[in-house]
Amino acid sequence: MPSTHLSLHYHIVFGTKNHEPMIQAAWRGKLHAYLGGIIGTADGIAESIGGASDHVHLLIGLRATHRLADVLRELKAVSSGWVHNEIGVRGFAWQEGYGAFTVSASQRGAVRRYIERQEDHHRTRTLREEYLELLRRSGVEFDERYL
Repeated sequence: MPSTHLSLHYHIVFGTKNHEPMIQAAWRGKLHAYLGGIIGTADGIAESIGGASDHVHLLIGLRATHRLADVLRELKAVSSGWVHNEIGVRGFAWQEGYGAFTVSASQRGAVRRYIERQEDHHRTRTLREEYLELLRRSGVEFDERYL
């Protein structure tokens, strides 16, 4: 086979530092658009971005040459700087870690819809409850003391 074909899609979740509700509804959409722009600049594809006041979800497609940890480090650093400088929220920061879950082509639509409905989900569930469910469904081993 003379060429490489792949589909690398990830459902990414990360929160604000200490899970503080710092992402205000008034500028949340701008933040999501900015995050998508960062992914695009890195030669990735942002298929869906959503979230609530204390976290974001992204469905992104990356190339085989991307290192996920590097992409997310850059995404978080650049976007927190943008929040400081453009929005004026000086104390804004992202948590250190993140969740990254692979998404098959057959599930991308479902994940996209899930991300688009984040505000509805968080009327009845906390980020912690949601994240525990994602970890369990994905078969990720974890210690609740470190969430």
